[in-house]
Amino acid sequence: MGGTGDVFEDRALAHLERAGLTLLERNFRTRFGELDLIMRDGATLVFVEVRYRRSRSHGGAAMSVTARKRERLTRAAEGYLAAHPAHASRACRFDVIAFEGPPEEASVDWQRAAFDAHS
Repeated sequence: MGGTGDVFEDRALAHLERAGLTLLERNFRTRFGELDLIMRDGATLVFVEVRYRRSRSHGGAAMSVTARKRERLTRAAEGYLAAHPAHASRACRFDVIAFEGPPEEASVDWQRAAFDAHS
């Protein structure tokens, strides 16, 4: 992401770690795109998309994860699982952490299981 995006990834990571999740990988790249954060929540593998929007004028941060983006994230997750077969049998979910507002006071909205691989 670079710049502001890195700040929000850092904030998302801290938020998730405080909630007990463990970081496995950050910025995992595949030909389908990048997975911002890959975490473990107990036995569950969590693919986290971090979004930031200064305002809700175009639907807000969480709404920016479109059907096309969800498809790319699903394919990227499949690429991660193919590259890491030890995780292939784990339950998986896709979370979105959305930040909105001025950077220094942006609110956080953690949407657990925001979508599934077939939505």
